[in-house]
Amino acid sequence: MDRLLFKDSRQWVCSRASGNTLEVGIGTGLNLPFYMPGVQLTGIDLSPAMLRIARARAHELRKTVDIREADAHALPFADESFDSVVCTFSLCAIPDGRRALSEMTRVLRPGGRLLLADHVASSNWMARGIQRILEAFTVPLQGEHFLRRPLQWVRDMGLQVEERQRFTLGLVERIAAARTSPS
Repeated sequence: MDRLLFKDSRQWVCSRASGNTLEVGIGTGLNLPFYMPGVQLTGIDLSPAMLRIARARAHELRKTVDIREADAHALPFADESFDSVVCTFSLCAIPDGRRALSEMTRVLRPGGRLLLADHVASSNWMARGIQRILEAFTVPLQGEHFLRRPLQWVRDMGLQVEERQRFTLGLVERIAAARTSPS
């Protein structure tokens, strides 16, 4: 389902990361194979069980990754610590997505890139109606949001959108944005 719905989004995002990179919501480490050589990766997630799988995956792939349990709402890193911040298919499950994006921006160096991919409110009215019905159940039960539009949040944070793509009935959006000034 991941490849069918999200296509090559993990590769698209990870291939744009460079230097000292933070992945917010690393989960089980599904993105690990897609990072380019030379990326120094730190990954955070709230789930110890998922982090164990991510560590095992990193070991299998022979990748050195600093994997930590941490909250996207309060990243345990100094301001302007990272050249790239990546978040794929996790922002939809973070309770306060705007706050998490603010934290991602805070730890991003000026000139650094915020790289996102997620499912968003569809541009198709029928699909959006189905998303609205699904959210009535998924938000209270799992905290999963379908109607968010992080693009506006990214712009509100003062980031410059360099690349943006939407596909699959407008359900999936990928964003590469640059931090142009200090906080």
